Amino acid sequence: MKRNTFPQDKNNRTRSGPKGLIFNIQKFSINDGPGIRTVVFFKGCPLRCIWCANPESQRACSEQMRDDVRGGFTTVGEYKTVAEIMKTIMQDRDYYEESGGGVTFSGGEVLNQAPFAIELAKAVKKEGIHLACETSGYARPEIFKALIQYMDFMFFDVKHWNSQKHYEGTGVYNELILKNLQIALEAGKDLLVRIPVIPHFNDSLADAAQFGRLFNQIGVKKVELLPFHQYGLKKYAELGREYAMKDTAQLHTEDLRDYKKILNRAGLAVKLNGSF
Repeated sequence: MKRNTFPQDKNNRTRSGPKGLIFNIQKFSINDGPGIRTVVFFKGCPLRCIWCANPESQRACSEQMRDDVRGGFTTVGEYKTVAEIMKTIMQDRDYYEESGGGVTFSGGEVLNQAPFAIELAKAVKKEGIHLACETSGYARPEIFKALIQYMDFMFFDVKHWNSQKHYEGTGVYNELILKNLQIALEAGKDLLVRIPVIPHFNDSLADAAQFGRLFNQIGVKKVELLPFHQYGLKKYAELGREYAMKDTAQLHTEDLRDYKKILNRAGLAVKLNGSF
């Protein structure tokens, strides 16, 4: 089913102000942007990537997830105000300043709750804190522009160079995503494009060559390769869902060395296993 609705056009607002559906706030992260960071995970995503490692992030509602450690079930997803999230963020301000870190919006998809995300972004920037986001770029261009004006850095995922293949793997076509990527580049945003390299989807050397051509056309300079992994396998069972890729073997750094070489030959700086 083609996903062409945009939940980010709506907002959850109460007497205490707008609220966002958040499923985790992770402190002391060092993998989601420069320095030590606090990562705010927005629940809900318009894509349905068949390899998704965070299935608890997909649905834009609170849900129950089995807790095998404590027994019983735990609720995933809680509505929080800007003030509530900022209280947590500000607890580690000293660490941001010492490490050159800050805050990262992740998901799910932050653009799925754009009105709330913009309010939270304003509060973060008012405090002078570095702000980054991880995004698929799937939103109306006017919504995308409204949010990224507050971003100091962006991780921008591109799942496939071919729109039909993109649809087959994610449930949406890629034209809107590539349009927004171009908008971000033209706006001079500091960004890193990430390719999740997935077996039997976009892992061939021919795919690498096509990505190189595409990125040269639109002006991408830096790319990170993310090898397919099975870290989310247990979560599907805990949610009572079937995982389409449960029998697919993981990829490793050494599996992508030739892939990286092809992108390098296209003139791209390529990050793999933490370094360019």
